[in-house]
Amino acid sequence: MKTGLVLSGGGARGVAHIGVLKALEERQIEITHLSGTSAGAIVGALYAAGHSWETILTFFKKVPIFHYKRYAYNKPGFIDTIKFYSDFFGFFEEDDFDSLQRKLYIPATNLIEGTERVFDEGQLIKPVLASAAFPGLFTPVLIDEIPYVDGGVLNNFPVEPLKKQCDTLIGVYVNPLEKIDVSELKHSYQVANRAYHISFGSHCVAKFNELDLLIAPKNINRYGMFNLKNIDAIFEIGYNAAVASLKEFVLPKQR
Repeated sequence: MKTGLVLSGGGARGVAHIGVLKALEERQIEITHLSGTSAGAIVGALYAAGHSWETILTFFKKVPIFHYKRYAYNKPGFIDTIKFYSDFFGFFEEDDFDSLQRKLYIPATNLIEGTERVFDEGQLIKPVLASAAFPGLFTPVLIDEIPYVDGGVLNNFPVEPLKKQCDTLIGVYVNPLEKIDVSELKHSYQVANRAYHISFGSHCVAKFNELDLLIAPKNINRYGMFNLKNIDAIFEIGYNAAVASLKEFVLPKQR
């Protein structure tokens, strides 16, 4: 039986995905296919390569994002995305989708044509970096001379690649659109962040009924997309949400 796991984007909130992986392993639910955007692409790629949730959590804790050595020079963005290439390289046997132990799909956004491209073969690390390149903050990633950015621009919850591939679909969504107070919109980045979530939120919610199980951690909005100071807390939120959601869930072959 093929079981697919869809991982949404969400910046630092994507650490909740790692908590979900821990809960799935405890329930002995084997994931065969993964599809992930942005932070979900990073978690998905590392898990598809066979790494444990412990290793993936350590990766998020140790890889510095906002470091002066990452700053972009003469490029459209503050942080040079390609400078993370070496951080990923040692985690894969080869820089190729074929080296993975699980099937993986990574969407990224083509800035020239304004279209989505789903990567599932060929070079691996650049598509992962591109899918996580939040526009304006991270520089686009050139693949075949075309600049790509965050897959979440067009598809922040990539259910589509797995629908015909899997018998069971589990989705993890870490961008709940909850009501906020006007006091939370004092700064330009807060307004931009809110508008971004509103724009793709409705498209994602419409896909929830295509899943056999949705795991949507509550109270995760208290943590900003780029706040990496609360990794352990976000991990626990994801883990606890998954444990609660899996309590009554039974895979088709077990029914």
